[in-house]
Amino acid sequence: MPDSNALVECLAGGFAARFKGRFEIVEPAHMEIAAPSIADAYAKCVARGAREIFVVPYFLGPGKHWTHDIPVLAAEAAKQHPGTTVKVTSFIGFDDGLLDLLARRVEEAAALPPRGDDFRS
Repeated sequence: MPDSNALVECLAGGFAARFKGRFEIVEPAHMEIAAPSIADAYAKCVARGAREIFVVPYFLGPGKHWTHDIPVLAAEAAKQHPGTTVKVTSFIGFDDGLLDLLARRVEEAAALPPRGDDFRS
């Protein structure tokens, strides 16, 4: 299982592959600590020809990062690239597809031997 940062890159790569032709330019970004930053990913999108950039936060629900931090970072990145626009999408939220995923995770766990008190992967 990849760590959280690598998971974002796997998700972006999978999204790009699945929706090639619909969303041509996809770049992973991290809000803080890890690279690439939102500003760096924004610049890569622009360099690849994007003029309208969508930032898609990978959060199940709203919080300070979604309501404030990410919109501010995205707006700052857009200021560095005149002629571009940026929109921050909604958080993931509730979707019937998540119910299927949760059921799959429970079924996977049910097939495993008991772990006792060691809950690490």
